[in-house]
Amino acid sequence: MNGRPTKLAIIGAGAVGTAIAYSALIRGVARSIALMDVNAAKVAAEVLDLSHGLEFVPRADVVGSDDMSVCAGADVVVMTAGAKQKPGQSRLELAEATIGLTRSILPRVLEVAPDAIYLMVTNPVDVVTRAALEVSGLPPNRVFGSGTVLDSSRLRFLIADHCGVAVQSVHAYIVGEHGDTEIALWSSATIGGVPLTQWTPLPGRPPMDFAAREAIRDEVVHAAYKIIEGKGATNYAIGLAATRIVEAVLGDEHRVMPVSTVADGFPGLEDVCLSLPTVIDRGGARNRLEVPLSDEEREGLLASAETLRRMQARFGL
Repeated sequence: MNGRPTKLAIIGAGAVGTAIAYSALIRGVARSIALMDVNAAKVAAEVLDLSHGLEFVPRADVVGSDDMSVCAGADVVVMTAGAKQKPGQSRLELAEATIGLTRSILPRVLEVAPDAIYLMVTNPVDVVTRAALEVSGLPPNRVFGSGTVLDSSRLRFLIADHCGVAVQSVHAYIVGEHGDTEIALWSSATIGGVPLTQWTPLPGRPPMDFAAREAIRDEVVHAAYKIIEGKGATNYAIGLAATRIVEAVLGDEHRVMPVSTVADGFPGLEDVCLSLPTVIDRGGARNRLEVPLSDEEREGLLASAETLRRMQARFGL
């Protein structure tokens, strides 16, 4: 970074975009945070609200506008803008509208932030990321999706809660689609270095058997539905997850995270965007790790890829 002040630009000042801005401020991720949204009054109010708390966080500037120029010179751009669902509109139709919006917005952002790393957060994130790659013409390391970073965090939380350990001691990944076909990698999951499949329950705790693993996986898959039913949207955890990805980029951390991008070199996965553990640094999404998979996990991952392939085809991707 050569000591140059860093800038994070966020497209979309809705629940997710503002959660990212808020968590980025608290964590001191960037020296400047820019919010862009077509709703000028909304973005101005959000910037004012965030600015009133600058005394309590690491030094930063917060700016916002309905003009794309506010994103000029950004090091990282996070895309959270998506089409709003209309009455009677199907999820497929909503996805088509969101992809259309991405195709419209991204070229304009590229004009003012041509050297940025682009993080796609808008759902369906895997298909939106694929569209963004085609529209931008940028290499996969510079355009990738938040993928299953949040899903993996949900998985780790549930394992920790079940086993009675700190979530920071759990290492486990969700891979594949960010959606119903995602795969939990139980065969490589560990707690404090102990393989999860060999975990001996702590006193008073239930076993981590097949039934427990299935229940946890099901809860991970349906977590967003439960939250949306209760409060209308998910925002805090995805805000933290996206901020952690940005932090790994700007801090050149070489941190392994399951982000979504094209899986070149992986048989059966080459033409889709999906999540696999990937090294994140200042250059973006770098090397993917060749995680050992059980036969069942490999079959599930290929099935997840096929689901995404069919979805991409519907949108001409």
